[in-house]
Amino acid sequence: MSAPVILTIVRDFAAAPERVFDAWLDPADAGRFLFATPDGEMVKVEIDARVGGHASIVERRPSGDAAHRLRYEVIDRPRRLVFLFAADPAEEGEWTRVTIDIVAKGAGCTLTLTHEMDPQWAAYEQQTRSGWTMILASLSRTLGED
Repeated sequence: MSAPVILTIVRDFAAAPERVFDAWLDPADAGRFLFATPDGEMVKVEIDARVGGHASIVERRPSGDAAHRLRYEVIDRPRRLVFLFAADPAEEGEWTRVTIDIVAKGAGCTLTLTHEMDPQWAAYEQQTRSGWTMILASLSRTLGED
């Protein structure tokens, strides 16, 4: 059996940890950065921000609708958010795990995103890393940092 693929991305933010954390669970903010692409139009952002709650985020892209599903496992404001994650073409129940750790740093914070994927998704490693890097850059803009 192959080992899981583990991606880690670290980014500093000028915003307070609470503001960065809350953006992940606020539908208005999340719709501006979470899975949003330059050529897409966000058509659905539903977030049930509680442990066991689900989120559904759908963006209409030139290539078709991109659906993303989340199920929250840990919500520890403002330090830690853990959710199961699936996106097309994953079937229902084919989850990966994303952990967001936020540590205060001066007036801002450092966010560490860790995405643990089953080996079957290894071919998506670079695409996934690029996607999360873009998402964190969009989060920075959403927070008014750029």
